[in-house]
Amino acid sequence: MANYIIAYHGGKQPESPEEGAKHMAKWKAWVDGLGSAAVNPGTPLGKSRIVSATGVSDDGGANPMSGYSVVEADNMDAALEMAKACPFLDTGGTLEVAEMKKM
Repeated sequence: MANYIIAYHGGKQPESPEEGAKHMAKWKAWVDGLGSAAVNPGTPLGKSRIVSATGVSDDGGANPMSGYSVVEADNMDAALEMAKACPFLDTGGTLEVAEMKKM
C-alpha cells in the first residue's frame, strides 16, 4: 500500500456558524468512514505565497491549496474513490490526488 496526498483547492467558506457545523459533521463522517486509511485526516492551511526564480508573490497562485489529507490506499484508483466521497467538493472546491513517493 502507498500513501496519497489529497490537496484541497479553493472552496467557499461557510456563510454561517450553522452551515460550518453542518459541513464539519459531514467531513468528520467522511474521515470516520476512511477508518485506518486516514493517515492524516486533514490539515487546514493559511494563505500561501508563491516562490519563483523571479521573486515571491503574495497571491497564492491561480488555485491556492487550502488544506490536505493523507490516505493509505492500494492504488491511485482506490485513492480517487476516497477523494470523490469527500464533502469538501460540496463547497465548490477541487481535490488534487497524488501518490507520495518514497525517497
